[in-house]
Amino acid sequence: MADRSGRLLENLDQIEMRVEALREEATAMEQERECLIELIQSIQHSQEMRSICDGEREELSLTASRLLGRTLTVNISVDTIRNDQQEDALKKAMAIIDEIAGKVLEDMEGAKKRLQALHAACVTEAPPVPVDQKFQSVVISCALEDQKKIKRRLETLIRNMDNAEKTIKIMDNQKVDHSIANGK
Repeated sequence: MADRSGRLLENLDQIEMRVEALREEATAMEQERECLIELIQSIQHSQEMRSICDGEREELSLTASRLLGRTLTVNISVDTIRNDQQEDALKKAMAIIDEIAGKVLEDMEGAKKRLQALHAACVTEAPPVPVDQKFQSVVISCALEDQKKIKRRLETLIRNMDNAEKTIKIMDNQKVDHSIANGK
């Protein structure tokens, strides 16, 4: 009897390792999907797309849109088991991030600083910016998988803002160069 019980336990242990491997692979696939979407959108809004002729731009835009559409058809979901406290903490964290993301157009620099302070609350090494202590306590109350997702979301938002700032600077420089070329 003990022998049978031991075999069953061994089988369950092996299955548990496979389940964890499956969850990790699915999470990696989720991240790859997010990365692909971000790359396609980056290309769609890139300076290079604006600087090519209309025919080429239209063809490349159609290809990018087709790829984005195909990527969006891929749905991967790894659910996280949470208790009520973790569920509430996740909702609070996402609400805080959503609120700041909604204010990006009003105050890009201020929103970026707030997002960086939130990100600083998610890292273990000493960050170069002040840590939002209140947000940190909320994140600590989240499930570990949710903490990682929150950190990735903040990194993506900050990266997107950096890219938007670069695009704005390039466009401003083009306006200045164009004005100089036209003698204005």
